[in-house]
Amino acid sequence: MVAASIGMSILAFLAIIIATAAGVTNFGEGIWPVIIVLPLVGLPIGLVFMITLFIVSAIRRGRESKDAAK
Repeated sequence: MVAASIGMSILAFLAIIIATAAGVTNFGEGIWPVIIVLPLVGLPIGLVFMITLFIVSAIRRGRESKDAAK
């Protein structure tokens, strides 16, 4: 999930850069509005997923070390 949301956002950034270099000037039509908004949504969601992953991993490691000490 983390890699997918961040990866799609990075691909959207690259698509915008390549389209600008190719001469696309009207980003208000077709699929472009979705591509422009995708990084604005995908990167914060990816950050929340990463923080959640770190918290869950830390809790799991804490429980495992507590069980190993017994």
